[in-house]
Amino acid sequence: MKLKICGMKYPENILEVGALLPDYMGFIFWEKSARYFNGTIPELIKTVKKVGVFVDQSQEEILEKVAKYNLQAIQLHGHESVEFLSELKNQLAKKIEIIKVFSADENFDFETIKPFENVCDYFLFDTKGKLPGGNGTTFDWTILKKYNSKKPFFLSGGIGMKELKAIEEISKTNLPIYAVDVNSKFEIEPGLKNKNLFSNFKRKFDVANF
Repeated sequence: MKLKICGMKYPENILEVGALLPDYMGFIFWEKSARYFNGTIPELIKTVKKVGVFVDQSQEEILEKVAKYNLQAIQLHGHESVEFLSELKNQLAKKIEIIKVFSADENFDFETIKPFENVCDYFLFDTKGKLPGGNGTTFDWTILKKYNSKKPFFLSGGIGMKELKAIEEISKTNLPIYAVDVNSKFEIEPGLKNKNLFSNFKRKFDVANF
């Protein structure tokens, strides 16, 4: 299972956290976010994939950010349509991964994601809340029992140290969980991560070898 840390903002902190070798590191390009990134990404170790996070932004803006920051993946948090993803997929280099996000709660209908299977590489399930992401709360993972797709997905939403046991339990199921995505539970302030806390989490995560 892979590990992603999202909402990075400050160059020195990016380097500190990057040195811990998460598989993915996310940068939010949505201006309304407290974690909005508009700086320079320092040189990261090659194994750390840079992810651009977007919310209902134009294809032109997404492509511009992909080129400017040499992104290896894009994460779409808005109401992007299947047609939008299909057109975007055709314009992106094949090696760039597309992650489509869905906000989940007990009423989530998993049938709604079926049309997106052929236009993205991964799904991401986050907690439904006031914001498109970074709400800091977990959703009821038992609803994932209704997941009827083979598409691998990221598990997100308020994940911190206390969720390690729950991650271990859900990893024993046959769900195609590809990665765990963390953010707000490791913050000193929006965009600034607690390196030591994340290091401790990653060490336990790696030892568990989900």
